[in-house]
Amino acid sequence: MLNKIDKYILKNFLLTFLVCILLFTIIAVVIDTTEKVQDFMKHKVSFYEILIYFRNFIPHIVALLFPIFIFVSVILFTSRMAGKSEFVAILSTGMEFKRMMRPYFVGAGLICFMLLLANHFVIPRTNKQRLDFESKYTGSNRIENNIKQTYLKLNDTQYVNFNSFRRTSNMGYGLNYHLLKGNLLKEKIYAARTSYDSIKKEWILFDVKRRVNNGIKESFEQKAEHRLTLDLEPGELFQERKAREHMSTSELNAFLDRERSKGRQGLSEYELEKHRRSSSPFSAFILSIIGACIAHKKVRGGNGMHLALGLIISAAYIVFMQFSTTFAVKGNLSPLLAVWIPNIVFAVVALFIYQRAKR
Repeated sequence: MLNKIDKYILKNFLLTFLVCILLFTIIAVVIDTTEKVQDFMKHKVSFYEILIYFRNFIPHIVALLFPIFIFVSVILFTSRMAGKSEFVAILSTGMEFKRMMRPYFVGAGLICFMLLLANHFVIPRTNKQRLDFESKYTGSNRIENNIKQTYLKLNDTQYVNFNSFRRTSNMGYGLNYHLLKGNLLKEKIYAARTSYDSIKKEWILFDVKRRVNNGIKESFEQKAEHRLTLDLEPGELFQERKAREHMSTSELNAFLDRERSKGRQGLSEYELEKHRRSSSPFSAFILSIIGACIAHKKVRGGNGMHLALGLIISAAYIVFMQFSTTFAVKGNLSPLLAVWIPNIVFAVVALFIYQRAKR
């Protein structure tokens, strides 16, 4: 149950959070507009399309800067209440500090729940429309028409390498195909050119050099044309930039299951996106505790000191998140662990600050 004091604190929490979102969103929209205004004018984008774009841009930027919003809002309203000695009056009634934190947990829980739903169901859909707009009008997020040096592991036995592939002509050049069984290279094919038969789902290889190894016997042949069946279509060679951002969670899970079944490597960014959608909202609890414990006491410097400290800590959280995810993409760190490490580390910090604040 929430009493009047709880409702008062909760009301200040949520209202300040909404104001922070509004102010930061206006700044982000203005900055994004200045960057894209020339593209808007060049392509004569209608005012309605621009409004639709920013409608889809706002959820993206809110989710991206969520730690800053939550931390700054807690710092602002808590510091304002501390400046009026309201917490002194609340604690003087005999209320324990632990009990006083209840509305902070309730507010953080509400925000966490809303962001959790948004991350899994709303933001992927708005990202799809936002990225489509950017691809059409601003030149970003476009699918490349030509690729070079593409290496693919199709499954545990088949490996393919293209020196280059042109999307417009649907032609590949310099194909190397390897078929392995255990440590034995059973078949190796080199083709100067390749094309794809979409009817028969086969790859047509031209100017082929084929080597087959049957243990103690090895054969070699050169052919003008050879057909090869692979679990690969040309579209899979061209990955849209940031495609993981507009996949729904069910699509992301299906994509990961399908690619893992093929033995594909390099799926860390997709796994990071999947786990980030669940881990990010829970930072609301951690940052709310830190913010409340820091700002509930009146200090020399007032709101300015608290606000500066809040911005530093929230920025540190975002940097820590980027740092850990980089280790997952470039190194061997588990994507699940990478997205939860910042929460774990800052949870320990929050617990330490909380224990000191209770004294």
